[in-house]
Amino acid sequence: MASGRIRDEDVTYVRDNSAIDDVVGDFVQLKSAGGGQKKGLCPFHDEKSPSFHVTPSKGYFHCFGCGVGGDAIAFLMKIDHLSFSESVERLADRMGYTLRYDGTNTNTGPSINRSRLVAANVAAMNFYREQINLPGSAQVGRDFLQKRGFDKAAAELFGVGYAPDEWDGLYKHLKSLGFSDSELSLAGLTKDGSKGPIDRYRNRLVWPIKDISGDVVGFGARKLASDEVDQGPKYLNTAETPLYKKSQILYGLDMAKKEIAKKRQVVIVEGYTDVMAAHLAGITTAVATCGTAFGDDHIRVIRRLLMDDDAFRGEVIFTFDGDAAGQKAALRAFGDDQKFVAQTFVAVEPSGMDPCDLRIASGDAAVRDLIARRVPLFEFAIKSEIAKYDINAAEGRVSALNQVAPL
Repeated sequence: MASGRIRDEDVTYVRDNSAIDDVVGDFVQLKSAGGGQKKGLCPFHDEKSPSFHVTPSKGYFHCFGCGVGGDAIAFLMKIDHLSFSESVERLADRMGYTLRYDGTNTNTGPSINRSRLVAANVAAMNFYREQINLPGSAQVGRDFLQKRGFDKAAAELFGVGYAPDEWDGLYKHLKSLGFSDSELSLAGLTKDGSKGPIDRYRNRLVWPIKDISGDVVGFGARKLASDEVDQGPKYLNTAETPLYKKSQILYGLDMAKKEIAKKRQVVIVEGYTDVMAAHLAGITTAVATCGTAFGDDHIRVIRRLLMDDDAFRGEVIFTFDGDAAGQKAALRAFGDDQKFVAQTFVAVEPSGMDPCDLRIASGDAAVRDLIARRVPLFEFAIKSEIAKYDINAAEGRVSALNQVAPL
């Protein structure tokens, strides 16, 4: 964010020329409401029927459920927790308009410059993407991708990169671009070492994580060294930052959001490589959580995109590994079933393979067939519970019945 006050005439230009239905449409699926209005499920409170209205001709939105309303600037301020200036700058960037500033910034209090943190993440993403194509230690990252069926084009499509096996390679690069120590720390790109800031990720394959509007807000990094060499976790995600809230982020949503809204379907997979495999196989509605369980905030995001109400019911399809942990995850998802109006399904490969492994073993068609063979989540939950008992015995049948009755 530049120093100084944005000129009033520039604020007016940005406000008047921002198509509010396009801005809101990045977060909410809108449909015609007649009279030149559009409506959708409110992104600011949980609701079953759409009461959130947008009037493109006036550049205004209003929710009749919670009362929030305003223009495109106010919408971005509220949904992305931006300052007024940051919201204007985001909209100006969106339309390719250059803002002019007057005077100096008189705000002496502490502030979080979101645009600088996003810029630091974008620069880090570009650094990692360059590193993966260099000779030397990056070969282990390329080998990892190749063994999982991903060529160079696939890596580039998803922005996959490599964090070099150095203590401060990224730090030095970003400092040369003018980023401060505090910005890099706040973005979650560095951490404190005994002799100063060091890179958070070393010798790891790195996926950029983007929010629904496409801003890079964090990273997911997969360990490449053996456990003897690297005692860290297999996957290491960005810590909670002003940009990255893991309970609200779904990996791949920026790529999938239009197809989710169009097809009224979302496929929930378990990891970054599963999202890649699904999309490359033609399942372009696939997303994944980032190292956390699928929760209430994720549900709210999905419902808004699906236009999840009684009149427009969509499909939510969960994929889980066929092992005990996968079944436990499916039953946990069933506990959230009533939070969707949409029909919920589960797609589990009998052999226990996840979409990535299935694509390696049997090709793209097998991944598409996995989703096509989905079964209602309710049915899967019942069968999973019954399978725990010997139903050939009377006692087993009674126990199974008692177990599934609450479901």
